[in-house]
Amino acid sequence: MCRIILVLLLIVILIIGYVWWKPTAGGTNPEVLPVVLWHGMGDTCCAPFSLGGIMDLIVEETKGGYVRSMEIGGNILLDFQSGFFLHPNEQVEYVCKQLLQDERLAKGYNAIGFSQGGQFLRAVAQRCPTPPMRTLVTLGGQHQGVFGLPMCPTLSESTCDYISRLLNSAVYSDEVQRNLVQATYWHDPLMENHYRLGSTFLADINNELYLNEFYIENLHKLKKFVMVKFLNDTIVQPKESQWFQFYTSGQDKVIQPFKESKTYQDLRLKKMEDEGKLVFLGVEGDHLAISKAWFIKNIVPLLLEN
Repeated sequence: MCRIILVLLLIVILIIGYVWWKPTAGGTNPEVLPVVLWHGMGDTCCAPFSLGGIMDLIVEETKGGYVRSMEIGGNILLDFQSGFFLHPNEQVEYVCKQLLQDERLAKGYNAIGFSQGGQFLRAVAQRCPTPPMRTLVTLGGQHQGVFGLPMCPTLSESTCDYISRLLNSAVYSDEVQRNLVQATYWHDPLMENHYRLGSTFLADINNELYLNEFYIENLHKLKKFVMVKFLNDTIVQPKESQWFQFYTSGQDKVIQPFKESKTYQDLRLKKMEDEGKLVFLGVEGDHLAISKAWFIKNIVPLLLEN
């Protein structure tokens, strides 16, 4: 009964949000670059208790800067569902079109991705260089994927169990890859070849199928690529994926050094590192557990750089 009440409450909240929550804010200060946000799994673009609050904070700290939080599908309900069931390639294509049509972004923008929104925005940077992304900040982004789904609290227990079973058994099948977002960045270090051949999103943007020079060129156009790792993260497994690290192939215990990874070579991240474009930040706390003070001190200054 309690679970039914919680689901009904969520539906009511989303319906209210469809009417009142807006995906854009600010816009009175043309002296700072616009900011684009992309939420994580189980969230939406504009809820006041999540990204809506972040939008207001950015507008305040940038004295009226324009902020756009990506709403996939055009309404809150579709936006929520897309985080689980709309393939990232389709989401990225949709976002690229939306950004291109937004005249306020024409001269460039900074971007902040939350959890899976981090690697999705990286895909935008690599695939869609117009309008130009200047600085990319990923908060808990899983750049080398995940190998574990310990919590999905916004769904029912039975749905979580179903998703976990799919990820552990048939994750690289065509059907699961088409219909479950998290499968597209599930990285099984025990079956690297299955991952590279079966992943329909992450293996592509990490250049693990073939070297896409277009991806490399576009990624290197960033002025900064800032990766924030939550040092006590219990959601992302392994948490080192947030700093572009992962398990050494063939086992799931030892983390491979960043500079030894295949992706470090295939995206030519050494060049970005040598140019001082890669920034690694760590914050105490569990997944996405950041304070207002920490955000203002560490992230806002990046948004004020043109």
